[in-house]
Amino acid sequence: MDFQLSDDQRALRSGMRDLLGAVFDRDRLRAAVERDGALDRSLWRELGAAGFFALRLPEEAGGVGLGLPEAVLLFEEAGRALLPGPLVATHLAAGLVKGAAEGEAVVTAVAGELPVAHLAEADAVLVVGGEAAGLPGEEAFGETLSGEALRAFVAAARPVRSMDPLTPLHRAPAGAAVAGAGRVSATEGTRAASERTRADAERAPAATERTPAHAGRLRVEAVLLTAAEQLGSAARTTEAAVQHAGERQQFGSPIGSFQAVKHLCADMLARTEPARAAVYAAAVTGDPVEIAAAKLLADEAAVRNARDCLQIHGGMGFTWEADVHLHLKRAWLRAASWLTGAGAEELLAAGLGTAGRLPRSSAAYGRPVPEAGGGG
Repeated sequence: MDFQLSDDQRALRSGMRDLLGAVFDRDRLRAAVERDGALDRSLWRELGAAGFFALRLPEEAGGVGLGLPEAVLLFEEAGRALLPGPLVATHLAAGLVKGAAEGEAVVTAVAGELPVAHLAEADAVLVVGGEAAGLPGEEAFGETLSGEALRAFVAAARPVRSMDPLTPLHRAPAGAAVAGAGRVSATEGTRAASERTRADAERAPAATERTPAHAGRLRVEAVLLTAAEQLGSAARTTEAAVQHAGERQQFGSPIGSFQAVKHLCADMLARTEPARAAVYAAAVTGDPVEIAAAKLLADEAAVRNARDCLQIHGGMGFTWEADVHLHLKRAWLRAASWLTGAGAEELLAAGLGTAGRLPRSSAAYGRPVPEAGGGG
């Protein structure tokens, strides 16, 4: 079997990198920081026009008709660029929320007791894991709040301090009312998910059978796409560290010639590439346990690489003017989103202990972590 990227996949990744370089360069990144993470609606529409959100919808539904492996490549590029906003939730809401596929609507997600990202700017809220959000059972796949229901939900929420200046957070009180007008039925959500994941089902039918189209499957996909963002961030901080080590002079030599710095850079690469292999493989199989392993590796690579990159940059890395700290803060936030390290370890341990009998829909995906960051 050939696990190398195809020419089309390479072109897709390259095209997204070029697009983000044009519409979200460093100046726009810093402008977003100055706006305290307020979303740029024109950027959101640019992403929609490029097919970022509609990538996995079938062509007859107005999408691109690709699958999870291609989505992972795009989210990896988004992670490299530190692209702000509830990208994962809006991508998953394509075909369910009007305007999400085109980038006309911003959709965030509420997952249990996790803080909600970009709630004040959202046009709809995707409810993932109905029971944790006050809805009965896991059958509440992809239910969305809009209109009066959304306004009531926002009114009941309170802003909380975010470690990432590009990701404003709100916390909804336990048992916040989410019923009433503006709520999309679970039947409609299941239908939209079936359309979105058709290409994925054809690629990995066994995985989609183990985790059918319900709230559990939605969360599994969110975990994988978040892991892809972490992978992109890990790769970018590795590149930044190597570049700085080659340019920064000390004692008449580049600091990259010093053995201690060489080891740091080598360790960063040694974390990034296994994470890449795990994320890409999980995108092909769609297996929830493999996705949990990919998230675990990608989280470690993103956080530790950002810390090492910060160290290689020395005192400059700790200043507000440098971008390194933004990667570290976003990596911390993503590591606490959708599936934590502890939850991933539990899934992997369960898979080792019950090989061949695990139903692949462990409740660890839905276990809330009150102190964790947003789930957008």
